[in-house]
Amino acid sequence: MRVAIAEDSVLLREGLASLLTEAGFNVVAQCGNADELLLKVRSYPLDVAIVDIRLPPTHNDEGMRAALEIRASHPSVSVLVLSQYVELGLAMQLLADSAEGVGYLLKDRISDVKEFVAAVRRVGEGGSAVDPIIVSTLLSRQRSDDPLDKLTPREREVLELMATGSSNQGIADMLVITLRAVEKHVSSIFGKLGLPSGGSESRRVLAVLLFLRA
Repeated sequence: MRVAIAEDSVLLREGLASLLTEAGFNVVAQCGNADELLLKVRSYPLDVAIVDIRLPPTHNDEGMRAALEIRASHPSVSVLVLSQYVELGLAMQLLADSAEGVGYLLKDRISDVKEFVAAVRRVGEGGSAVDPIIVSTLLSRQRSDDPLDKLTPREREVLELMATGSSNQGIADMLVITLRAVEKHVSSIFGKLGLPSGGSESRRVLAVLLFLRA
């Protein structure tokens, strides 16, 4: 899987390149700003672009704008955005139309190398990866007559993992329950929340996130 990294911190950029190379990825480009990343995306066949949300020269939203341009102009390239802070508006902007081949993770998540590498691979394969803290923040929002109150504690656990991009098998492994049990919980969740249960894993993630954001 061919990866480009856009991160202005040389230390972090080199660290990401090293751990991804060790995990079997082909890091074909390392960039210090958004313009350089966009040039690499146009010049090389890539599978995944890993982008810091704040890049030079202003360190405002250059990385996010580059990510959105890649999504619009190079749909075959998956995008994983890294952020220092939880920024719900920007996260939902990235996920507005589709959750396929897209991820939004906090930089702290990199320290769990196994999980980070799995997220990069999942995004590169057309799946999604949403930081658990973002999902927890959305779940904790108070609403009058909250439909989430209809869910059992186990269903809330399944919903939270589902919203991060985990597959049914991944949820089963994390909760140490059977795949059949997860499927029953997912079906119950969608029924209680009035969400469509069909479609790919990524469409399922998008449906859940849009519901939680409402």
